[in-house]
Amino acid sequence: MLNPEILQTFRQLLDGAKASGDPEPTAMNLASLGADGRVASRIVLLKGVDERGFRFHTNYESDKGGQLAAHPQVALCFHWKQLRHGVQVRVEGVARKLQAEESDAYFATRPRGSQIGAWASLQSQTLPDRHSFDERVTRYEHEFEGRDVPRPPHWGGFLIEPDMVEFWYGAEFRLHDRVRWSRHGQTWTHRLLYP
Repeated sequence: MLNPEILQTFRQLLDGAKASGDPEPTAMNLASLGADGRVASRIVLLKGVDERGFRFHTNYESDKGGQLAAHPQVALCFHWKQLRHGVQVRVEGVARKLQAEESDAYFATRPRGSQIGAWASLQSQTLPDRHSFDERVTRYEHEFEGRDVPRPPHWGGFLIEPDMVEFWYGAEFRLHDRVRWSRHGQTWTHRLLYP
């Protein structure tokens, strides 16, 4: 569980990033570990944060989903260049699947085209040609015509439960401020780090 000070600081920074005109303020880099020991990283979108942690959604059968199932320890990084001289928030923790009810509730808010896409995309698998994908989109548009699109069983959310959160505030001459929070059991402590 995030302590209130961490959560408040993060929310204030996220609100500032949204107000700054950042075109994608919820973008975060997600780093995970593959079965072969290689680190993979990609940008995903934050879809919620509360005292439990940070949420995003994906295809559970994608490369990313398989990596998180095999090795749930992950790292996130937000970078907001428009704030101050730049702000980063680094998060490390464990990824856990959200309950089906939470994934259902979020899926219902997505645009219909994105819902169809979740059914049509065999994410991370080889695509022989674009026409094959377009055919799958058309197939699912017909299948769900005239009714709500249900959440695919292979698609849902993850919750990142943090055990480390670091706030990095850029400054001139690289004289940055760094505040690292670490969780020990249920207790969070913080310390300053040299830049």
